[in-house]
Amino acid sequence: MGSDASAQHKGAAVVLVGVDFGLPHFDAELEELGLLAQTAGLDPVARLTCKRKAPDAALFVGSGKADEIRLLVQMHGAVEVLFDQALSPAQQRNLERHLEVPVYDRTLLILEIFAQRARSHEGKLQVELARLQYLSTRLVRRWSHLERQQGGIGMRGGPGETQIELDKRMIGDAIKRTRERLLKVKRQRSTQRRQRERRDTFNISLVGYTNAGKSTLFNALVKARAYAADQLFATLDTTTRQLYLVDAGRSVSLSDTVGFIRDLPHGLVDAFQATLQEAVDADLLLHVVDAANPHFPEQIQQVQKVLAEIDAVDIPQLLVFNKLDALAPEQRPLQLQDSYEMDGRPVPRVFLSARTGEGLQALRQQLTATVIAERGRGMTPGIAPELPEDLV
Repeated sequence: MGSDASAQHKGAAVVLVGVDFGLPHFDAELEELGLLAQTAGLDPVARLTCKRKAPDAALFVGSGKADEIRLLVQMHGAVEVLFDQALSPAQQRNLERHLEVPVYDRTLLILEIFAQRARSHEGKLQVELARLQYLSTRLVRRWSHLERQQGGIGMRGGPGETQIELDKRMIGDAIKRTRERLLKVKRQRSTQRRQRERRDTFNISLVGYTNAGKSTLFNALVKARAYAADQLFATLDTTTRQLYLVDAGRSVSLSDTVGFIRDLPHGLVDAFQATLQEAVDADLLLHVVDAANPHFPEQIQQVQKVLAEIDAVDIPQLLVFNKLDALAPEQRPLQLQDSYEMDGRPVPRVFLSARTGEGLQALRQQLTATVIAERGRGMTPGIAPELPEDLV
């Protein structure tokens, strides 16, 4: 897609395609892909899903379905096709030839959104690294317009190969430079963390599926003005503020981190290691869940999966079921504080609405109890501290 292409195609009509390989999290309505497309400024005009046992090596969906997609493109005047799964470079190239429009996959769409959203120097570097890593595998199609001429006797290749090799080297050099600059930022972050540790700061990180309301909760707790919106990936750059807990008689450090999502590209997990490091170094994770989303159990699993990838899954968690105001009266819980079984063990949970403020005081009480308990005896890794009876 690229930033140039996305600028040209703001509001462009796109066809969404998803393939059901029998996996439990298949999004039959392509709801999340549609939200991603809209977040990137695109206009989904048609959706097509199909079932397969395995991807077609050449066209991912097979030639019959590829013909159906081409008809949809022509009927709706679509200018792009988006797939809900990752495509290989060869499949992407073959589909573009068959459909006669650009074809993008979920990975590149997420990268594009991250590129639009990044604000800080570090965030931009991280996105740039992930995009360069993605593009380095796509050179086979990016330079297909170059002729691969055969030279004379004893000669191999021609200008096509030369250009590809040059481009590979350019991208390789750019990846190396970007990695070095990110390492520098990481060292700066590490220094800041050591300073916090010397001050005996208790660190809390907000984590959760994208659009669960982390930034709204962050703003409600610390009265900050971090960007919050009802869209995917509203926040990319980690923001840290001090939160004063009156009854604990001390401040804690609260960090808002990037939202997680199903099938987050591995390049992004790697590239965002510095940002996600705030979660790794936390004493407590506030795992924010969209209580009004019917798929919240799957979203919790996806967050746990990413936390495992960054070695943060054993940090004590407190579940915050947000958007209480969006629940119908019959869906409201009988009590606003209980526990929820996660990975085979009960985890403390509080229901609240970051937007209206309902339940915020209960969350502050839970945080106070956690900080006091940690100060008294330290926390056992992976086990959330017990709360006083009057708070359960």
